[in-house]
Amino acid sequence: MQEANTGNETSVSKIVGKQSVAFRKPPYIIAASSIAGKKEGEGPLGTLFDQIVEDPMVGKENWEAAESELMKMAAQKVLTKAGLKNTDIRYLIGGDLLGQLIATSFGIAELGIPVFGVFGACSTMGEAMIIGSTLVEGGYANKVMAITSSHFAGAEKQFRFPLDYGNQRPYSASWTVTGSGAVIISNQKDPNKNTGEPDIVITGFTTGKIVDYGIKDSMNMGAAMAPAAFDTIKQNFEDFGIKPDYYDKIITGDLGYVGKNILIELLKEVGYDITNQHMDCGMEIFDQESQDTHAGGSGCGCSAITFAAYILKQLRERNWRRILFIPTGALLSQVSFNEGNTIPCIAHAVMVEAR
Repeated sequence: MQEANTGNETSVSKIVGKQSVAFRKPPYIIAASSIAGKKEGEGPLGTLFDQIVEDPMVGKENWEAAESELMKMAAQKVLTKAGLKNTDIRYLIGGDLLGQLIATSFGIAELGIPVFGVFGACSTMGEAMIIGSTLVEGGYANKVMAITSSHFAGAEKQFRFPLDYGNQRPYSASWTVTGSGAVIISNQKDPNKNTGEPDIVITGFTTGKIVDYGIKDSMNMGAAMAPAAFDTIKQNFEDFGIKPDYYDKIITGDLGYVGKNILIELLKEVGYDITNQHMDCGMEIFDQESQDTHAGGSGCGCSAITFAAYILKQLRERNWRRILFIPTGALLSQVSFNEGNTIPCIAHAVMVEAR
């Protein structure tokens, strides 16, 4: 593998290329949590999640309140795993798919942590990690929490059809993940890690642009989001002067089986072949055949719980050294869809290493 221009202690600027940043003092990921729904628990990653919630209502009266409870559980779990209290966290950066970020605002209100509410659709975990790591590396916070969530029933109700409608889903449709994932980003090493485990650090990032290829089909998110993932990954390569084999894995959020193929072909057209490195969280979280999830998993929770439960595990066990984590998001709303607008999309890339 070639070395990337990721900066060092004597660098004058942290700005790299057109859209990227390289941290001189990479912040640490010291803890992560993953709360998953029943269907997610039955999938290939089921044994890795911190907790599986069998009741999709999580004891609440509606889907939205259920999602808030999932986020509350994820926040409490990551604090416990880090051995911290809510008062130890300087800022919380979080968001979800629901209107006005109500899963986040109701879910974490009682923690009493200063909050940045962010929206990047299914790219929200990447956006939250970028903002959080920037605050830590810049000296504006010692510890931050990045968190997000999604819920199958809440997303269907808001963006597609109420479950009672019983509509058929095309094979291009994805299955919104029920779950919440969180990480704590710190300016100090993880004091609780096992002997011999590497430090997990965020070395830099590439912020995505809004990309719109004119797609209007809300049942084909993979096709809509793939061009945004292509744009950000290509820019990461160009900004840092690297090739795909710099990374052990290039991991998209929820392109699924449809979007994966589009992404790979788009990158091949400009001279980059990521076939050997690419992995998609939406394809990993469910078994396509036995679980009838069509194109794969989606939603803010898809990349978040896959990162927290599976990706970090691979880094801690030194199976991978460097990864590029690219959650992808479709920036549509009920209003824009009903007015016949296209689906603008975005993807944010986070560079994570085991050292």
